[in-house]
Amino acid sequence: MIKKIFTFFISCWLLSGGLLSFQGKKKVVEAIVAIVNDDIITLSDFKKEHDNLYMLLRSQYQGEKFTQQYKKLSQQLLDNMITELLLLQEARKMGMDVSEQVKMAIENIKKENGLETDEELRRIMLQQGIDFDVWKKKIEENFLKQNVIYSKINKEIVIDDSEVISYYKQHPEEFTEPEEYTLKAIYLDGEKRSQSEIEALKEKILAQIKQGRDFGELAAEYSDGPAKENKGDLGSFKKGELDPTLEKAVQALEPGEVSPWLQLRKGWYLLKLISKKASRLKSFEEVRSAIEEKLFQQKREKKSQEFIEDLKKRSYIKILISNPLDWI
Repeated sequence: MIKKIFTFFISCWLLSGGLLSFQGKKKVVEAIVAIVNDDIITLSDFKKEHDNLYMLLRSQYQGEKFTQQYKKLSQQLLDNMITELLLLQEARKMGMDVSEQVKMAIENIKKENGLETDEELRRIMLQQGIDFDVWKKKIEENFLKQNVIYSKINKEIVIDDSEVISYYKQHPEEFTEPEEYTLKAIYLDGEKRSQSEIEALKEKILAQIKQGRDFGELAAEYSDGPAKENKGDLGSFKKGELDPTLEKAVQALEPGEVSPWLQLRKGWYLLKLISKKASRLKSFEEVRSAIEEKLFQQKREKKSQEFIEDLKKRSYIKILISNPLDWI
């Protein structure tokens, strides 16, 4: 992916404008996008990473969300490639060897897929359009970058007990479980039934509830939609998950009580509160490890940015094509 620079090659390339043309045409097929210490990033390197990013985003997003993510990440792509290259250079300086990590990763993948040999894995990956050697090289590079971050940053991070306790006390909202309601409902669809039919059913159902009829049986008999099949079971909802109209009515109920009829859009709901779980603040011991992890990630992010900025300051970086997106 990244080519080693030779002084004469670079000199000739730059003197020629860093371009190759095909049969005298002006269409650019290759160029140097950036020089990073003793390595270069070429236009073909950039295009390959761009295409991978595009396909990844296409598999995850659609419409406006895809457009937003693509615009954001494609504009950051060159800077990310420079950062990754700097980390790989740092790994080489430190003499890192990740061959055992790569071997273990491949063995785990073979085991998970019931494969015995590398050749079997190669064959299956080829059927999926994946080059085994390119994929293996990518894994190696990822391990190298991770190990640099670990050796330079992760092992230097210390989380004090006082920090964890302080965070717990200052952010109770993060560790408070909201109220939770378990509900049953009878639903009458205003689009399937006439207004007079609905009014008659509302009165009939309330009367039968007063007589002691089981709420679930009434839901199975009269309800429209899924509530009929489920005998009215709606499941559990945390505070804020229900429609505001329904939630307001539920908050006024005690377990076992039934709400008034509630109109919502084109239908009517009758709710029964089965149980209510009160809001509670989780204990410190319950959330301690989660807080430690959060504080660790916050410090890691800050120190990573500082390390990368320092690495860039200590490196020779020359960007020859500031917006390679225009060239592909």
